[in-house]
Amino acid sequence: MYKLVIADDEYEIRHGLVNYFPWDDLGFEVIGQAANGKEALEIISEGKTDVLLCDIQMPVMTGIDVIKEIHEQGSPVFTVFLSGYQEFQYAQNAIKYGVKNYILKPTKFPEITEAFTQIKKELDQRTQPQVQPSPLNRSSNIENDPIILKIKEYVKKNYKNATLEEAAQIVFMNPHYVSKYFKQKTEENFSEFVFQIKMEEAGKLLKNLEFKTYEVSEMVGYTNAKNFTRAFRKYFGVSPKEYRFMG
Repeated sequence: MYKLVIADDEYEIRHGLVNYFPWDDLGFEVIGQAANGKEALEIISEGKTDVLLCDIQMPVMTGIDVIKEIHEQGSPVFTVFLSGYQEFQYAQNAIKYGVKNYILKPTKFPEITEAFTQIKKELDQRTQPQVQPSPLNRSSNIENDPIILKIKEYVKKNYKNATLEEAAQIVFMNPHYVSKYFKQKTEENFSEFVFQIKMEEAGKLLKNLEFKTYEVSEMVGYTNAKNFTRAFRKYFGVSPKEYRFMG
């Protein structure tokens, strides 16, 4: 079991998370709870904590103050923010100091489960013998970033009309910052990723002979079939018609 500390100045929320969420099913044990940032750091200083689930707005020390201190100490403790605040500055600071995820109040069971399932995987990897990662492995680790995963999931589900602005809303960030962050983490632009997903989906749809080329064009977000053909050829090196009958 990995050791978890929960910090929130609202007693009802803290008490509910500590006592009513099935942490043991996810591989975690709550070893401490704190009503402010200072208390959280005192528990962490004992050296037993693996993960801190921390509210942003707390008395004495805010959540930002706490993760800044953890970051400056080079602590291996993973942090997850819990907050009802959606302001860009909070998310920006959270990323800068290495926060693993950002869960909004009121908390939802699936969101907590998803976040801590991913953290459990990362903790398991950290405890395994380390080998020199290949470029492919490095890419895989980068894309385990929860923000990048959420953005990519959004694009894959909404590729026809996916926009940077909507992606930014999902992760509660400024679109300009999301653009820079996505490029930094994936080494490709957001628009390039959207284009890739559109073309891959178009390729699958073209194999279904029930759909005409112009219908596939519209299904992946191109209102002009000529523009679609040009984009498709740029990506695959052949026209949609040629691709459809390739083996």
